[in-house]
Order: sequence, then structure tokens, then C-alpha cells
Amino acid sequence: MDSDLLPAPSRADIRRQRVLDAARALFIERGFHQTGVALIEEVSGVKVAQIYRDFGSKEDIIAAISRVDVTDWLEKGIASAVAGGDRHAIHTWIGRFVSLELTIGQCRILTEIAAEAGRNERIAEVFREIDSRARKCLAEALAALAPGANRAAGRARLLDLILMLGLGFAVRRTIGGEIDIAKHSKHASEIVGRELDRLRA
Repeated sequence: MDSDLLPAPSRADIRRQRVLDAARALFIERGFHQTGVALIEEVSGVKVAQIYRDFGSKEDIIAAISRVDVTDWLEKGIASAVAGGDRHAIHTWIGRFVSLELTIGQCRILTEIAAEAGRNERIAEVFREIDSRARKCLAEALAALAPGANRAAGRARLLDLILMLGLGFAVRRTIGGEIDIAKHSKHASEIVGRELDRLRA
């Protein structure tokens, strides 16, 4: 659809976006526990009562941010690449999981969600939703590159490896330190490429 034909965002949409933008910046800078709704009010200019009417809880704000990030990062472009059989685009998309494409802010939010999932059932639901969507997209991409029921178990193992590597890189980038992330990301991409070649063979 032509972007000129899209309806202008409503005042409610603009207000909700202000809350999400403020919350995202605060979560990245301070973490979930150090960011209260009163602070989100201060930064966004939206009253606490209205924030709760729009989102219900701080966890619902986290869920909304995560859904936007997952849709933008995970799903953009992969459906058309799979439908069109564009193997190069699919390879490139799979490589995103073990590359440095995530911003440090996205890494921090993902790490916060993973850590909080063990303590907060609502955040655990958010994490499971992210994981489920990632698995669905990756499964479709891997099936396009290595089709066949006889390869299903191999695809499932490779899918788990890719997700574990991706989350590991997000955590390492968040922690920082002396590790050469770029070098290890390249090495991880080579491992995934070899496993994919083996799966197709």
C-alpha cells in the first residue's frame, strides 16, 4: 500500500508512541527495575493514569515494545524471500541471528527480558512469544533451504543452535568486556553455514 494512502496516526496512537519511545530509552539506560511508571510519565509527558489506561501495566509496555522490535527485526522481508525462493536473501536473513545487526539498545532490552523471564510470569509470556515467532520464521527459512521430512530433525537442531548463538551474542554485547564480538560473530556465521551445507547434502 502506498504510504501516502495510509491514515494519519490518531492522537491516541501518537500518545502511545510517546510512552513507548520514552520507556524504551529508559529501559535501555536504567533497566526494567529502575524504571517506574512515574519516570515514564516524566519523560513522555503522558500522565500515569493515562499510561495505565493505554497499557495496563509496565509489563504490557515491555510487551508492546517487544512486539514492535520482533516484527521489524525478525519478520521483515523473510516471508517474501521464502515465497519467492530467494536463497541468497534467506541465507542473509538467517545470518542476522549471529551477526552484529542488533543495536546495543536492542541487545540490552532482549537481555533484560531474558533475565526477568525467570522471575516474572508476564515477562516470561513475552519471552515465549518472541521465541515462538523467532522459531516460526527460522523454521520456514530453514525448510526453504533444506526441504524434506527427512531433514526435519536436523533443521530443528540447527534452529536451536542459531537461537542460542543469537541470544548469547546479545548477552555478550550487553555485558561488554574484552571479547572480540565481531570475530566470534564471523566464526558463528561460518559454523551455521557449514551446518546448513551439511543439512542440505
